[in-house]
Amino acid sequence: MSRALRGAVLALLVLVLLPYLITPLYSVIDPISTMMLSRQLSGARVERHFVPIARISPALPLAVIIAEDGRFCRHHGIDLTEIREAIAEADDIDEMRGGSTITQQVAKNLFLWQGRSYVRKALEFPLALWIDLILPKRRILEIYLNIAEWGPNGEFGAEAGAQRAFGKSAQDLSRYEAALLAAALPNPANRNARQPASGLRRLAGLYVARAARSPAAAACLR
Repeated sequence: MSRALRGAVLALLVLVLLPYLITPLYSVIDPISTMMLSRQLSGARVERHFVPIARISPALPLAVIIAEDGRFCRHHGIDLTEIREAIAEADDIDEMRGGSTITQQVAKNLFLWQGRSYVRKALEFPLALWIDLILPKRRILEIYLNIAEWGPNGEFGAEAGAQRAFGKSAQDLSRYEAALLAAALPNPANRNARQPASGLRRLAGLYVARAARSPAAAACLR
């Protein structure tokens, strides 16, 4: 093996292993996402104010779990049941619906790239397992709530999302407002919690009803 090839392999190995070394630091350091970093480097707007989960209305974490990952408190970073159902409903990876857990989304947003590919999924799965092993569930969701994209113009995190949509802090959100924000998460560029279309309002109402029936969905956050 040539020196150049060895150097390339070593560099690739470092890039693959670096997230595993960084993850423990995120128990005390508040991270930013790769998308936020990319926007900052390009000069695009980034609005984010990291707030502890204790200063976020309890309605929002519960609504996000109900909307994004109903078994968040029960799985270990990967929800095999959800993955099997997603694969069964798709002909190929381009048609596959969600299936990603909140922990997988944290892995993707912190260390990987957007879009769908087998390579990204192959890197994302073990990272999600590692994050779940190293960080408490409460911290994982706290990070997610502070790095998720929540607006069309560089609004990241629950505080920026709540301020944009409702002109109030994330700690003052009502159950319905929290549900609207959760419903907007998959596509914040087109789903406007500030001026919700009828479909978004129906979805938010469904999440409010499910949250009322499933308070234990967020039991691991206590």
